[in-house]
Amino acid sequence: MIKTFFKNGTAFLIRKQGSILGAAAVIMATVLLSRVLGLFRDRLLATYFSVDDLGVYFAAFRLPNLLFELLIMGVLSSAFIPVFTNYLVKGDSDHANRIASGVINLSVLAMLILIVPLYVFARQISYLLVPGFSENERVLMIEFTRIMLLGQLLPLIIGNYITGILQSHQRFLLPALAPVIYNVGIIIGIVFLSSSMGLYGAVWGVVIGAVLYLLIQLPLLWKLGYSHKLILNIKDTGVREVLKLMLPRTFGLGISQIDTTVDLILASFLGSRSITIFNFAQHLQQVPIGLFGATFAQATLPTLSISAAKHEMENFKEAFLASLNQILFFVLPASVMLMVLRIPIVRLVFGAAKFDWAATVSTGRTVSFFAVSIFAQSLVQLFARGFYALYDTKTPVIIGSISVVVNTVLSVVFVRFLNLPVWSLAISTSVASVINLLLLAISLHVKIKGFNLQKLLIPPFKMFLASFVTGIFLYIPLKLLDQLVFDTTRVVDLIMLTGVAMISGLSVYIFLAWFLDIEEVGLFFRLLKKMKTVPQIFANPSSELVNGDNTPVG
Repeated sequence: MIKTFFKNGTAFLIRKQGSILGAAAVIMATVLLSRVLGLFRDRLLATYFSVDDLGVYFAAFRLPNLLFELLIMGVLSSAFIPVFTNYLVKGDSDHANRIASGVINLSVLAMLILIVPLYVFARQISYLLVPGFSENERVLMIEFTRIMLLGQLLPLIIGNYITGILQSHQRFLLPALAPVIYNVGIIIGIVFLSSSMGLYGAVWGVVIGAVLYLLIQLPLLWKLGYSHKLILNIKDTGVREVLKLMLPRTFGLGISQIDTTVDLILASFLGSRSITIFNFAQHLQQVPIGLFGATFAQATLPTLSISAAKHEMENFKEAFLASLNQILFFVLPASVMLMVLRIPIVRLVFGAAKFDWAATVSTGRTVSFFAVSIFAQSLVQLFARGFYALYDTKTPVIIGSISVVVNTVLSVVFVRFLNLPVWSLAISTSVASVINLLLLAISLHVKIKGFNLQKLLIPPFKMFLASFVTGIFLYIPLKLLDQLVFDTTRVVDLIMLTGVAMISGLSVYIFLAWFLDIEEVGLFFRLLKKMKTVPQIFANPSSELVNGDNTPVG
C-alpha cells in the first residue's frame, strides 16, 4: 500500500500538465503552500527577533538579489524559455539541451566574476545602500551579505534554469515545489540555529533553502534526458538568440533595481524598522500577486510561445485574454480584502510579542497602499510575457524604465522633501505600476493588431464593480462585530471576526460574478474540482484533469 502510494505520488510529481488551467492549478496549489510557509517564516522572524534587527537582515538581501535578478530574471522568462521551447516544438531536443548547457555555464561564469568585487567591496557599497544605518547595523549587514553571496547564489541560479527547462517540458509541479522547500530551509535555520547563532541562524537557513531548491528538481531533470555539457559556445545559434533577447531585459532589470535600491536607501533614513515594515507589507501583497498573477502568467508563457512560434495569433489572443480575466477575477477581491482587513490580517500574520502596535499600524497602512495596484502588478507580468513570447524584450524594458523613473522620483519627493513615513513608498509603487500596465496594454494591442475591445474591457469592468461592492460587505461586518460581538484583543476572536468578514465579502463577490454573468466564476468552481481530484491522481497518476467531455480544462 505504502509502496503503491509513493509510486503513484512520484508519477504525479513528474506528470505533464498540458493545459494552461491545469498548469495554473498545479502551480497555484504549490505557490499557496509556499506563500503560507513564507508568512509563517515571517511570523517566526517577528517572534525571534526585534523589528530593528530584522531591518538589517532584509537589507542584507539587496546585493545578492541584485546579482540574481540581473543574471537570471533577465534571461529566464524573457529569453531562455521562449527559445528553448521553440527548439522543443521543432523536435530538436538535443540542440535545446546544448543551448541550456551553454546559457547555464555562461551565467555561472558571470556570477563567479561579479561576486568577487561585490564580496571585497561590500563595506564600501553598504554606505551607498543603507546610509541611515548605525555602524553596528552596517557591520552585521555586511557579514550577512557575504554569507548569502557565497552560499545562496550558485544553487539558486542553476535551480532557476532547471525550473525553466522543466516548465518548457510542461512539468510544473516539481518546479513549483522548489520555492516551498526553499522556505522550509529558512524555517529550519530560524527554529534550530537561531537559539545558538542568533540572526545568523536565519541567514544560514537561506543557504540551506537555496541548496534544497536545487536538489529537489534534479531527479526530474535527469528523467527527462537532460545531460549537462561543460561548453561555452556563444556562436551557437540558439545561445546567440538567448543573449540577443536577454540584453534589453537585463538592462531593464538593471534600471528597475535602481528603484528597489532607492526604496532601501530611503527606508534606511527612516530607521531599520522601516525596512522591516516595508518588507513585511511587500510579502503580504505579494501573496495574491504570486498566487494568481505570476501563476497564470507563468503557466501561459509556454502556450503563448508555441502559438507565436506557429504564427497562430488568434490562439495567442484567446489564450492571453483568458489568462488576463482569470488573473483579475482572483486578484481584485484579494486586493479589496487587504485594503479593508489590513489591521486584522497584519495582527494575525505578524502579531508576535516583539512586533509592536506602532509597527502593526504602519505595516497595515503600507499594505493598503500596495493593495491598490495589485491588479496592475499582476497583469504587468502577463503583458511582459506576451511580449517575450513574440521575441520582443525591448518594449517591456522601455516602458518599465519609464515606470521606474516615475516610482523613484515620487519616492524621493515623498520621503526626502515631504517627510512622509514608509507607507509613502507603497504609494509611489502603486502609481508607477498602473502607468506601467497602461503603457504595456496599449503597446501590445498595437503590436498584435488589436484585441477584441469588447472582450478586453467588459469582463474587467464587471469584476471591478463586483469587487467594489465586495469591499462594502467586508467593511460592514468588520465595524459592526468588532468589540460588540468579538473581543479582538484575543487571537481566537480576531480569527473569527476576520473569517466572518471574509466569508461575507467572498459570498457577495461570487454571487455578483454569477449575477453579472462573469465567465470566470465557473473557473473558480473548476479549480476547486481540480483540487478534489488530487487524491484520485495519486491512485491513478496516468489520469488527466479533464472536463466532463474528456477534454483538458483551459
